[in-house]
Amino acid sequence: MDILLLLVGLGLILAGANYLTDGASALAQRLRMPEFLIGLTVVAVGTSMPELIVSLLSAIEGKSDMAIGNVLGSNLFNGFFILGVCALIRPIPYTRDNVRYDIPFGILASALLIAAVLLPVGAPATIGRFEGILLLLCYATILRFTIRHAERPAESGTAQRSKAGWLIAVLLLGGLAGLIFGGDLFLDNATKLARRLGVSDAVIAITLLAGGTSLPELASSVVSLIKGKSALALGNVIGSNIANIFLILGLSATVHPLSTGTLTRIDFGAVLLCAVLLWFTNFTFRRKAIDRPEGVLFLALYAGYLWLLLR
Repeated sequence: MDILLLLVGLGLILAGANYLTDGASALAQRLRMPEFLIGLTVVAVGTSMPELIVSLLSAIEGKSDMAIGNVLGSNLFNGFFILGVCALIRPIPYTRDNVRYDIPFGILASALLIAAVLLPVGAPATIGRFEGILLLLCYATILRFTIRHAERPAESGTAQRSKAGWLIAVLLLGGLAGLIFGGDLFLDNATKLARRLGVSDAVIAITLLAGGTSLPELASSVVSLIKGKSALALGNVIGSNIANIFLILGLSATVHPLSTGTLTRIDFGAVLLCAVLLWFTNFTFRRKAIDRPEGVLFLALYAGYLWLLLR
């Protein structure tokens, strides 16, 4: 029965990703905004709702290692696995703003997370309410900056031929509902199977929980790329990683201070490494793009991290 429900959840995820991609693309046309910006904001926050719910509930229940581990694992899954898979399907080009602003914002988010946990030196490794509020303020500031500096597409007749507003809303909300409900169904049954095998909470948080809550990002990014919307796919991943740290951990820590528990510096360092390597792909192989060799590297690094974790 668990396997059947897994397949049902997967079907909902794929259908939701298809509708969400169409709705996001139509919204970008209607508002005359870059698809990357829609991916960075609307799609990224929408597909990050499972992470928000899981981390927030874990924080309230006092399971801090699951709250933080979910975010760390989700960022690694997004950066290494999702972008690795997408790059194998089709190289993902960068824009100038991606390299100058968007990816560095991701690096900044990872660095500030490490600083919030490790500073002051000698103190318990926690993220308190003060740090949580600062993370939320950082997220609001970055969103404001990104929206103000976004380059709008040139005038064309596309906006007049775009879908009706009500239809766009139906596609977006229906797609998100399919992704979140399908992801929850998939995650619940995958976690049941893992617990039967005796897997610990910390490992479940960084692997199954993080991967399960990131299924909306995976599905929407792959479908966007297949449909030729590479900017939407990239914006979804970068925006989700920024939202995971600044918005989700910020809100969770504000509600209930978080301690790192069994998480180690390797886990936090891997998240920072992922963000830095994403920036370096701008200068390797084909410039200003994530190419297939880099996709293979990302997948290999993710597999190596999981191997090290499971040991």
